[in-house]
Amino acid sequence: MSRKHPAAADPLTRRERQIMDIVYAAGRATAREIEERMPDAPTHATVRTLLRVLLTKGHLKHRQEGRAFVYEPKKPANNAARSALRRLVDVFFAGSVERAVSGLLDVHGKPPSPEELDRMEQMIREVRSKLSKA
Repeated sequence: MSRKHPAAADPLTRRERQIMDIVYAAGRATAREIEERMPDAPTHATVRTLLRVLLTKGHLKHRQEGRAFVYEPKKPANNAARSALRRLVDVFFAGSVERAVSGLLDVHGKPPSPEELDRMEQMIREVRSKLSKA
């Protein structure tokens, strides 16, 4: 009996994350294409098993095209990115957006461009405006 797992409750393993990264980057991919793009790829049977797990967890969907199954992400990349970012902030920055932004500002050893800073300032103004209306 197959059991559906909510995607948020099932953290991905390293290999599952690699597969999801490949599928998100390509938009869609067959098992063979995924296997070819995986670093230090496991066997074909292992890749197919991991794909079944990701289907069961609700991260992927698939359809048959000819003899191959084509896999696609179930959630749009921006939703998945938002979810991953929330986990990252919670785990590495103790839930502090301020600490996360501070870390990002220093991540490359060079400051953001003036244009990036202007866009970030605009985002902050928009959030402040929403907060004052609430």
